[in-house]
Amino acid sequence: MTKETATAAIKEMPQQFDVDELIEKLIFIENVEEGLKQIDEGKKIPLADVEKIVSAWRK
Repeated sequence: MTKETATAAIKEMPQQFDVDELIEKLIFIENVEEGLKQIDEGKKIPLADVEKIVSAWRK
């Protein structure tokens, strides 16, 4: 994550916010960036495999 990304996330927050909310937002952004990086590197999971994994969670 870049400083610019973190700064933009802070600027999007309301004037008063809980630090935990900011941390959750930063973690979410970091996870999305990591997922996009993995896609660019060709590290993808086929949809059918994802559906099996999610189906197992629901049991």
